[in-house]
Formats: sequence, structure tokens, C-alpha cells
Amino acid sequence: MSSIEIKPIITKRESEAFIRFPWKIYADYPQWVPPLLMDRRKLIDKKKNPFYKHADVEFFLARHKGEIVGRIAGIINHNHNKEHNENIGFFGFFECINDQQVANELFKTTIKWLKAHGVTAVRGPANPSVNDEYGLLIDGFDRLPILLMPYNPPYYSTLIEGAGLAKAKDLYAYHVCKEKAFSEKLNRVTEKVQQREGLTFRSIDMKRFKEEVDIIKDLYNRAWQYNWGAVKMTDEEFDFLAKDLKPIVVPELVIIAEFKGEPVGFSLSLPDLNMALKYNKKGYLIPGIARLMWHKKKINWVRILVLGVVRERQKTGAASVLFYETAKRCTENGYPDGEASWVLEDNVMMNRAAEFLNADRYKTYRIYEIKI
Repeated sequence: MSSIEIKPIITKRESEAFIRFPWKIYADYPQWVPPLLMDRRKLIDKKKNPFYKHADVEFFLARHKGEIVGRIAGIINHNHNKEHNENIGFFGFFECINDQQVANELFKTTIKWLKAHGVTAVRGPANPSVNDEYGLLIDGFDRLPILLMPYNPPYYSTLIEGAGLAKAKDLYAYHVCKEKAFSEKLNRVTEKVQQREGLTFRSIDMKRFKEEVDIIKDLYNRAWQYNWGAVKMTDEEFDFLAKDLKPIVVPELVIIAEFKGEPVGFSLSLPDLNMALKYNKKGYLIPGIARLMWHKKKINWVRILVLGVVRERQKTGAASVLFYETAKRCTENGYPDGEASWVLEDNVMMNRAAEFLNADRYKTYRIYEIKI
């Protein structure tokens, strides 16, 4: 394909074209769940999304003969580089027709922009960060994506690798189900560990939402601070996310683990709204919200979005007990199936916790990298 033109988006019209391009890519993929347009607009809005207060970003559109054939973003997350003492950039929001030349030009343009800003490597996809949609799906394409997890055509890995990027890390998604997760033996084991470690569990108090968010914010930043690629969320970012998630939170599925009354871990599970949003083909809030409410009662999956304990409790078995308690409460509240995602391939503790519940690793996401 000749005469591929790649330019940064400048106007509101170009921004809208950037957001709507995936509808072209996924027209023949029944597994894809269209996002709400209002959410996508907010995600890339440099003024409204607090992530961009500590990040530089450029969004690009690729055109051939006036027709949009791809998109990508170059991202420099300054908080990541400070946290990990690195000097890297990220690519994200990658969507492309099945054409290696288009993909090559998209990455060439993005890498050139990032290199001009002084970075020495590029990693991704991050949309736009590790705290948002992260990674490229490389297997499990026949399954619907679960809430806040990405989906992409199988050929994307070929395009990305063809552009010179290689695997940096894999992320796992586990299917947890009622039939496999519970047994008398596991009940006894978890009870024994819980008593030995003096752990108690409580649900979030929605009447004290702000105070509870502050507790969870502290736990999140402490428990994940040593993970590969993890970046502490700023107060503004965390509050921004909490405000978005509050309307869909089921209080019984937000669990705080305590040791002698002190919070030491938490888990957050959310109903898989994608099971309803898949019927909202055009991504509009109206009539999308009506369709969502109509299908919401049929949702029987959750996403275990976050689960962890602070570093000093990580070798005690507390994570496995919290995982078990999470699965138990999800089942008790009408969700017999769930996805725990994502887990780093080399996170021994959390992978063991998933195996403890006889969870099946059923999807893999990949982070790519290239030195420049």
C-alpha cells in the first residue's frame, strides 16, 4: 500500500474519528464489545483525564487515499519513569487494518515522536497506562472480553512483531468458577490460615465512600508498588476512577482484609457489564443505558479487577485466603463465574493463589517492547 499519510489529531472532528475507527476494524468480530463513546472521549481528553497531568501524549491517524486505515498513540508517562528509574515511552490505542506496511508506518511515526522526546525504549500497548486497559490479547479470541479488558484481532501480534517489537512480559487471565473453586478441603485450609493469621474481612461501607476510597488507595499503592511496571496512582487519578466505578459497585464485592483491625489488603470485583454492553452496537449512552438496564439482570460473571495484600503480609497465605473469600462472596451474590485479571506471568504468589482455587488460565495478554 503506497502513499500512507500519518498525522497527529488536532481538531475535535479528528478526535472523534480516532475514537470511532475501531467500529470499522471489529465489524466482523462478534466477540468485540463496543465501548461507550462518552467513556472513550473522556479517556483521551487531555483536559479531563488527570493521567495527562503527568504524561505527554500524541494521537495519530493513518490514512490511505483519504480513508482511515489505522491509529496509534505515543505516550510518555513521567511518573512511570520516576518510579522505575527508566527512560521509556509507551504506545497505545493501536488499531490497524491487516496491512503490515500501515502498521510499520504507524510504529515508525510513533517511535520517531518518542525518540525526539529522549526516550530509549518503547513498551505497550498501554491505553494509556498500566492502570487502564493494558496488553494485547494473544489467545482466547473466541471469548468475549470482560469489563475493562482489551480485545483485538488475532493478526495484531503479527503486525506488532513485524514492526520489530518483541515480548517483554505476559499477563494471565484466570476463569474462576463455582464448580471448581470450593470443596470441604479448601474450606478447612482457608479457615485454618485465616485463624492463624488473625484475618477478618469486611465489605466496603458506601455511606463512608470517601473514607473507604482513601483506605483502598493507600492499600493499592502499597501492595503493588514493587510489581513490574506498576505506577502509583495520584489522588486525582484514583478519585477520577472511583467516581466512574461507584455507580456499578456492588458493596458486598469490595472486600477489605484486616489484621487486628488494620487494613492489610483488599479485593475489588465488578459485575461484567460487557455482558450487557455487547448489545449496544453503536456505543451511545442513549439508548445504550436502557439496553444495559434491560440485560443487567442476566449478568452472572464478575471481573476480579484488583486483589492484593501489603508487602509484609504477602508470604503468609493471606492473598490465597482473600482470593477464596472473594470467590465465595461473588458466588453468594449471584455470580458463579468470574475472571481474575490480570496477573503477571512471574507473580508467583498470585498465580499460586489462582491455582489454589483451581482456576483455569484461559487468556493471555502480552506487553511488547523495542529499544530505540
